[in-house]
Amino acid sequence: MLSERSNHDEDSDLILASASPRRVDILNQIGVRFSVAPADINESQLINESSAEFVCRLASQKAKTGYNSQIGSQSVLGADTLVLCDEQIFGKPKDYSDSKRMLSQLSGRAHKVISAVAINNGVESVVLMSETSVIFRIISEQEFLNYWSTGEPVGKAGSYAIQGLGSIFVESIQGSYSGVVGLPIAETCRLLRRFEVPIWQSCLLYTSPSPRDLSTSRM
Repeated sequence: MLSERSNHDEDSDLILASASPRRVDILNQIGVRFSVAPADINESQLINESSAEFVCRLASQKAKTGYNSQIGSQSVLGADTLVLCDEQIFGKPKDYSDSKRMLSQLSGRAHKVISAVAINNGVESVVLMSETSVIFRIISEQEFLNYWSTGEPVGKAGSYAIQGLGSIFVESIQGSYSGVVGLPIAETCRLLRRFEVPIWQSCLLYTSPSPRDLSTSRM
């Protein structure tokens, strides 16, 4: 749980309950005005909980925790991403050996990345999920070491970043690229529309004319 109740930016339309720079980048990309207040929750998987149930629960719980921890009543977005190979969840690598183990299992084959996004406004909470198939080319022994030496695998689920240096391992994907990065744009925008959180706001160069202004200009 958050130790202090968070105060949001008055100019924001949403609170992001995550410190992930990738999720920050994606929300900025689609022009959402938001503030950041990470939610600290227990991320342990429950007994007999499927991967899909797990990732959706974490996203929903982050959104709920973020909503309950704020000063105000803004909608809060939570998200979570899992990398799976043979139904085994690949978390963040503990060290080089762990990173090499993960990438060795992903090398030359397909794996799944599932991302869930949830929004909670205190009245309702809705979660959506995307699933993407990622195929890696064969990775050499030297590449395991060289990639670890860049520092990029640290803190990354599955020990790679598709939007970074790890992109060279990717042969193809089927599904949501942004979902693999950490926040599926299509599902996120569906939720933003449902909760009436505007997009493109931080990108506007001028104020859009009202329907009345448009009818007047035609006269």
